[in-house]
Amino acid sequence: MKTKTAAANVGNLIMTGVMLMLLGDLLFALNDAMGKWLVASFAVGQVLVVRSVGAFIVLGPMILRQGPMALFRVEQKGLQFIRVFMATCDVALFYAAVAYLPLADVMTFYMAGPIYIAALSHFFLGEKIGWRRWLAVLIGFAGVVIALRPSTAMLSLPSFFGLAGSLAFALSLVMSRYLRSTSDTTLVTWQTIAALVTGIVLSVGHWQPATLIDWSGMLLLGIVASCAHLLITRSLKLAPASLLAPLQYTLLLWAIVLGYLLFNDVPDTQIIVGAAIIVVAGLFIFHRKNLKESVPTEAVPPDGH
Repeated sequence: MKTKTAAANVGNLIMTGVMLMLLGDLLFALNDAMGKWLVASFAVGQVLVVRSVGAFIVLGPMILRQGPMALFRVEQKGLQFIRVFMATCDVALFYAAVAYLPLADVMTFYMAGPIYIAALSHFFLGEKIGWRRWLAVLIGFAGVVIALRPSTAMLSLPSFFGLAGSLAFALSLVMSRYLRSTSDTTLVTWQTIAALVTGIVLSVGHWQPATLIDWSGMLLLGIVASCAHLLITRSLKLAPASLLAPLQYTLLLWAIVLGYLLFNDVPDTQIIVGAAIIVVAGLFIFHRKNLKESVPTEAVPPDGH
């Protein structure tokens, strides 16, 4: 009886993690569309600065609740730094890419994130994958190459930004999973501080006057992004990274819809083919994942963080 109850509890934790990931992805899609709109008129650094200030509207009360000194009591400081660095690169490179490329194109590069995560989880998280999923990883990489357009365009700077940003994104998610005993507030606060510092450096000499609507948009960007980060960080503590990763594909659907509605962007055939290959490969990895594998109850911090 106890075994059944424990299994049910773990199943509930995993389902909660899945729902949080889906909601976080929706908020990220809104964040991405807002970011593309803003970087069309303002430097990436300026957007990062105001976005980070907006994020502290959400994070401030959470920091006070857990105590500011808790931010400095963290496990494995070296890995914490790597995670913060990767998360910062992810945000900056994404905004740099969408300043020049359609939203759906950039998100196609990011859709390779689950492919990277499946491979990285094998080495860093002990979430073993078999030869079939390794084959799917290779097929997914082929989809990335197709989406990059095998030509001189592969070497374009915006395409490089998108590809490098997707790698940084995948690494930051894997690190979040590995550092799951650190509170959500601490994880998101440090990456927000890093984004703020990076934005200040990048905005030197590029700061522009803005309207009230523009300032409000940048602040709202931070609020939406911080909520998305908190939701996804929490989801990664409740369910295996390789199980949650394929849910990121909902971002591609949102990117196509929002890109068309807001920017009149229509993905070309090569992007659609590459995206389809990436999604099929990722869904196969998801299918092969043993759904009975789960996060042990003792792995979830008892304080709810």
